[in-house]
Amino acid sequence: MGMEWQGVIKEIGPYLYISDEFPHGVSVNLKERKRSDDIDPETDEEVIVAGWVQTIRKKGKIAFILLRDRGGVVQVTALKNEMGEEDYGRLTKVQRESVIAVRGKVQKSEYVKRGFEILPIEWELLNEADAPLPMGVVDKVNVELDTRLDNRFMDLRREEVMAIFALKSTMLSAIRNNLEEKGFLEVQTPKILKAGAEGGATLFKLDYFGENAYLAQSPQLFKQILMSTGLERVYEIAPAFRAELSDTTRHLSEFTSLDFEMSFIESQDDVMDAVEEMLDSAIKAAIEDGEKYLEILGIELKAPKRPYPRISFEEAKKMLAEKGKQVENDLDTEGEKILGEIMAEKGYDAYFVVEYPEEEKPFYIMEKDGTPWSYSFDLEFRGQELASGGQREHRPDVLEERMRKKGLDPSDFEFYLKAFKYGMPPHGGVGIGVERLIQKALRLENVRETTIFPRDRFRLVP
Repeated sequence: MGMEWQGVIKEIGPYLYISDEFPHGVSVNLKERKRSDDIDPETDEEVIVAGWVQTIRKKGKIAFILLRDRGGVVQVTALKNEMGEEDYGRLTKVQRESVIAVRGKVQKSEYVKRGFEILPIEWELLNEADAPLPMGVVDKVNVELDTRLDNRFMDLRREEVMAIFALKSTMLSAIRNNLEEKGFLEVQTPKILKAGAEGGATLFKLDYFGENAYLAQSPQLFKQILMSTGLERVYEIAPAFRAELSDTTRHLSEFTSLDFEMSFIESQDDVMDAVEEMLDSAIKAAIEDGEKYLEILGIELKAPKRPYPRISFEEAKKMLAEKGKQVENDLDTEGEKILGEIMAEKGYDAYFVVEYPEEEKPFYIMEKDGTPWSYSFDLEFRGQELASGGQREHRPDVLEERMRKKGLDPSDFEFYLKAFKYGMPPHGGVGIGVERLIQKALRLENVRETTIFPRDRFRLVP
């Protein structure tokens, strides 16, 4: 006991394979492993658990080992007289954060947080951790974010960090379900492009077999092309890249973009309706299915009041002016924050700002005929932009004219424009920053906390 398991190599004819047997006779079979949250405290069955040794506390001839897996923490109660002095000594000297497996009997206990403990019959050291640890997992010591990110593999073992990604997964699953119930198909578009959708100022340039190419800022041009194919409704959840010289708590150089596009719309209202229903489903899923994780984070999450108000940009300007804040053709960070405070006083966390000046919007956004405005919207959530969208210009002649108006050469976008010349329905869509959504929903201080291995201006590793 206490040796590292390697399995037994056996030969059958010309083939070699590793059997489930243990070379030293221990029967801790990982194929029969149960996660801690799958164990019934009412039973006295034998189980196999495996995970990371969080702490070991000895009291006389009894040792309490807290073993952590994705389901939580389970207590293994080792009795010296039952195990034998040698094996008990090996187990109680295992370094914190080592990985072990234990076969033992479930025993109900009102003194243990989970309502049961495991009395070990035999155990196996699968991998011993070095000491000292690069950072603590359960230590009551604040760790700087940079230290956490430098040791992300260890940081992710902390229950509050794991909770963020469990909730993120739950919300994305709900978003997928919501969109697919509405007839959307999931697609994947290229991330290496010849040209960007929004100009070159924030594009990452790369060499593509001797030609200039760029990392995709968004799937915008491709998802619009797909509207001409008859797929009608598509969505994508994938990486996007922006070379912005920003070092703030809300910016990433690589982020997850949630995009969808839908055909045969009557107006941008159809798109906003879909966004509202999608966001509502995601937050309600986090509330209903992620209660355990919200409790770990100490968050009381509420779905934003519906329907989300729709405020014209001109109305927003007037509301800000009354608070002494002047904006011109767009909302800056301060303007978004003040507007968020105004809307919070009215009882709204989420709201749309619609009909921005057309000169501030990309060429593919439809102009509002005879006005300086556009059929565009931003989704604001607690004083921060989460999404931008609107109705697209589907008429090829008008689209080309908008390109020229923006200083772009239509010949550089022939692959895109071609799809508009052979039958393009009215359509619209949206792009949402997933990490910003998670940051605002969970009230996190820094968007880097919402991505496994963040990429920003100064971080390329791990």
